[in-house]
Amino acid sequence: MANVRSTYTDSVQFYGQEDPRELVARFGSPLYVYNENVLRSCCRDLTSLSDLPGFQVNYSAKANTNPSLLRIIRSEGCVVDAMSPGELYVNQLAGFPKGEITYVCNNVSAEELKNAAEHCDVVSVDSLAQLELLGQAAPGSRVMVRFNPGIGAGHSDKVVTGGKKTKFGVDPDMLPQVQDIVARHQLCLVGVNQHIGSLFMEAGPYLEAMEVLLSMAEKLMALGYPLEIIDFGGGFGMPYHKYEGQPRMDMQALGKALHGCLAAWVEKTGYKGRFFIEPGRYVVAECGVVLGTVHAVKNNGPHRYAGTDIGFTVLARPMLYDAFHDVEIYRDGGQPDDRLMEQTLVGNICESGDILAKDRALPPIEQGDVIAMLDAGAYGWVMASTYNHRLRPAEVLIGADGKARLIRRRETLEDLTAALILD
Repeated sequence: MANVRSTYTDSVQFYGQEDPRELVARFGSPLYVYNENVLRSCCRDLTSLSDLPGFQVNYSAKANTNPSLLRIIRSEGCVVDAMSPGELYVNQLAGFPKGEITYVCNNVSAEELKNAAEHCDVVSVDSLAQLELLGQAAPGSRVMVRFNPGIGAGHSDKVVTGGKKTKFGVDPDMLPQVQDIVARHQLCLVGVNQHIGSLFMEAGPYLEAMEVLLSMAEKLMALGYPLEIIDFGGGFGMPYHKYEGQPRMDMQALGKALHGCLAAWVEKTGYKGRFFIEPGRYVVAECGVVLGTVHAVKNNGPHRYAGTDIGFTVLARPMLYDAFHDVEIYRDGGQPDDRLMEQTLVGNICESGDILAKDRALPPIEQGDVIAMLDAGAYGWVMASTYNHRLRPAEVLIGADGKARLIRRRETLEDLTAALILD
């Protein structure tokens, strides 16, 4: 399906038997499109990191909660976490039983903690206050404590979740207070976890933080706590700059180092529980694109703008994090075009910050073109909103057979007012 700029999706047969322009014509614009084969491949990258008994991929559902994708992820052997009652509900809809759901939250109510304790295998808390609240709301429940390893990594300060400048985690020096709260409320401390950040491409900080958490786990086991879960978090990066040849994270090297570290620790300690990694982005980012239509092209002075219907209500990451997404361009009768000119892609929201790609060198974009923002499967639809009363888009899955099926309908004007009480 070679088109104006389509080398990447052509190379992985992303659209299967479909054509992106025909998908937009059939399901509307903008439109999220996912590929089942890509999703399964990414799951297998992670499940193959170690064959150690007890090693599991605990998918971080906040990255994408569509139940159709969750079912595929479960079928690949992954378990799942939830960060809210809503995520817990869709995890259950997708078929995950209680024993396969971990509740990973912060700064939530006693009511929410009690609900999580009743419907999840274990509840993770990341502060003494939340541990105390869980003990009051659900004494005797199974708990995992999130410790801050003092190490952070990520592509933006907004996604670094370890170290001293983050809201997440309990300082390891507060272990005596943790023990006191656990004892007073007869909580069952069955796990420890951590998370250092998101979208790191080098394994060094992750492996260093693993050693910190294993040391904490060993200390707790020596104190008599029956640990069943040691969760090292996620954050593995993937290449967003595909047209620049950005290399992938070396998952083979990561797996060798991770497996070696865990195997040696198991032999040393006799631990028989589970080891979790907790990826979200790596699982779903590359399996999704968002398609949109170019409705206007203009120049303001020397600056060329291509105006699309993909506002930040559809794809928020560029606005929130200055995140980069590669762009593909399709048009009727389009042919590969190597000419490049500096252009800025913008959306349809009445905000100056509604920018998808700033000053990007791309083939000349024309009114009527369909564009794809690549690697939008993670933190795409789940971050969409109805600001400006724009409707959220439909979602389509390209199955293993190469055919498209609707997995979420486009919102309607009636959906916008469904919760209103009109006098």
